[in-house]
Amino acid sequence: MDAVDRAFAAHPRQGFLPRAVRRRASYDGPLPIAAGQTSSQPRTVADMLRLLDVRTGQRVLDVGSGSGWTTALLAHLVGPTGEVRGVELEPELVRFGGDNLAATDQPWATITRAAPGVLGDPGGAPYDRILVSAEPAELPQELVEQLAEDGRMVIPVAGTMLLVTNPGAHVSEHGYYRFVPLR
Repeated sequence: MDAVDRAFAAHPRQGFLPRAVRRRASYDGPLPIAAGQTSSQPRTVADMLRLLDVRTGQRVLDVGSGSGWTTALLAHLVGPTGEVRGVELEPELVRFGGDNLAATDQPWATITRAAPGVLGDPGGAPYDRILVSAEPAELPQELVEQLAEDGRMVIPVAGTMLLVTNPGAHVSEHGYYRFVPLR
């Protein structure tokens, strides 16, 4: 069992889903949460977290935190010496995800409302790791600029999962996935 498996065991998806779909928590596919958004397929989340290679004590930005599940998983991975900042555009999901995250008792992780028209959290940058759970048509330079010198970002772009690593913003491709659009 690796660190990602341990995070999944500590924070089961069921606790981050609306009551109406909790019985389907073990389904390995996306499930609706609210505001036209979804809780991502567990296998996809695990793949993304392994690519991200989160370490204890790191600062992590979770773009599109949704139900708070990925924020909680990231918080487990960084531990109490780290910091996770989830940003979410949908007010309903900021509340829902924030409540779900609070129930995990990981005060080093937060979810806040994303500023409309602003990607990520430029004011809090740089981040060691950035996880993006929504899909733009092109790699957003404004997120690349929020990466630390030796940072890593995992982001689905136009159907392809990308790993962006610094220094040099090197981009590699890691399979095909579908996500809700990044706004």
